[in-house]
Amino acid sequence: MDQRDYVREAYRSILRSDFAEAIVCFEAAIAASPADAEVRYRCSITYARSGMLDKALVHAQVAMKLDGSKPEYSLHLQHLQAMMHVQEAKRLIEDEDNRTRNPYHPITLLKEAITLDPLYGDAYVWLAIAHSRVNEHMQAMAALKEVISLHPDDSGLRELMVDLQKSIQSYMQ
Repeated sequence: MDQRDYVREAYRSILRSDFAEAIVCFEAAIAASPADAEVRYRCSITYARSGMLDKALVHAQVAMKLDGSKPEYSLHLQHLQAMMHVQEAKRLIEDEDNRTRNPYHPITLLKEAITLDPLYGDAYVWLAIAHSRVNEHMQAMAALKEVISLHPDDSGLRELMVDLQKSIQSYMQ
């Protein structure tokens, strides 16, 4: 099989929701044509959808090196980097030991994630949580307002805002 055959088979696998097989096919296509930026980009998307961000990031970076002229490659890479920042910030927020070391590090990571991808709602939600953890309730509310403006129909976000407002009221008393 040549590179185009592997790519066709990868798409067939995706249509069957067999993402593991799609990755195998994309990797075979890359082996057949390592300088094809588009295949690297598509492979990166499939890795990301499968939760394998490290491998997704590697292929996205290579796609950008091979062809930096495509804005979709750059946007995808930035989104992956934002996802990695959010993942790390979430780990730090949930790590009880980290709270005594540097409770503001997750906030820095989350602000960087938002700079990389201003439409990534999870970054705002975790930023609100991080601000709330260090009793910066006004900044937490601002982050929640921002994500609500991105997703106005999300009732879960509105419930989170109500919970935050209750926390602020109890904190003020």
